[in-house]
Amino acid sequence: MNDLQLLGPRASGEALGTAVLKAVADDFQVDEVLDIPLSGQGEHLWLWVEKRDLNTEEAARRLARAAGVPVRAISYAGLKDRQALTRQWFSLHLPGKADPDLSRAEDDSLRVLKQVRHQRKLQRGAHSANGFTLRLTALHAEHAAIDARLEQLKQHGVPNYFGAQRFGHAGGNVHDAQDWAARQALPEQRNLRSRLLSAGRSYLFNQVLAARVADGSWQRAQVGDLLAFTDKRSFFMADEAACSDPRLAILDLHPTGALWGAGAPPSQGAALALESAVAARHPALCDWLARAGMDHERRILRLPIGRLTWHYPEPDILQLEFVLPAGCFATVVVRELVDLVPAGQTDSPCVF
Repeated sequence: MNDLQLLGPRASGEALGTAVLKAVADDFQVDEVLDIPLSGQGEHLWLWVEKRDLNTEEAARRLARAAGVPVRAISYAGLKDRQALTRQWFSLHLPGKADPDLSRAEDDSLRVLKQVRHQRKLQRGAHSANGFTLRLTALHAEHAAIDARLEQLKQHGVPNYFGAQRFGHAGGNVHDAQDWAARQALPEQRNLRSRLLSAGRSYLFNQVLAARVADGSWQRAQVGDLLAFTDKRSFFMADEAACSDPRLAILDLHPTGALWGAGAPPSQGAALALESAVAARHPALCDWLARAGMDHERRILRLPIGRLTWHYPEPDILQLEFVLPAGCFATVVVRELVDLVPAGQTDSPCVF
């Protein structure tokens, strides 16, 4: 599967040029935003960890080995990219134990920056947002066009697609999910099962969002839509009055799309018709997700970009800084600007 099949059309027009992202790990930096006051006491040790070229699960295993605890005693709020420089929280359950020496887990790829005790463990999804600093190198695009596009994105947001990394190389996770769905079976391995269920559900959501980007309705509420605030998981039905809510214009309130699970989508009207049409094209996948015990949930269609700033450290480098809600993908912001190409494959002249 190509990028267009996994995600969908751009909302802002054609790519303005090309660039490289992640020529080195430090070109993609992520800082987890966690709005939880830590008490300084309790049986859980919370760790603020910096990791480079290391995925979250391997970092958890290394911390567990160094602390002498099983990996199930390690918790984290979310998975972070491997090819990146990321800072995120972990917690270790250490009832009746002193703080362990974690130096054996540390090297150039992992450093423990801070540790604080707390009464509770870190829950999945507990972080409120992620802060990003991205450096696009080997940039081949006009600066004026990039600046204008970024001003547009700041005002209107971008489609809240699940990024291509959710789907594995060449969409392999989606292919595997479809194979399991065709047999109405589930992998026994927990991590694989979770990854494939997530990929299948994310793929269906992207199909709904792609259709609404194509018809222009991703930016506006329709009667029968289910609306949600940027930082809330609850949603409510849109009537005619809600479709004129001023909070839609300031990117605080948004229409949502289906994250498939048990039962029919609770949307109505045109939104339900579109979501039902997507489900009708993928009946085995929808049924598989429901049988796996997934609950029907919603995801906002529009992604507001918080605190967006940018500059050009060098003529062929664009540095972006912004904040996104948890669970959203920085790469879908970049996708509205340029096509990403592998390092070493940029031989066209730079245009500034």
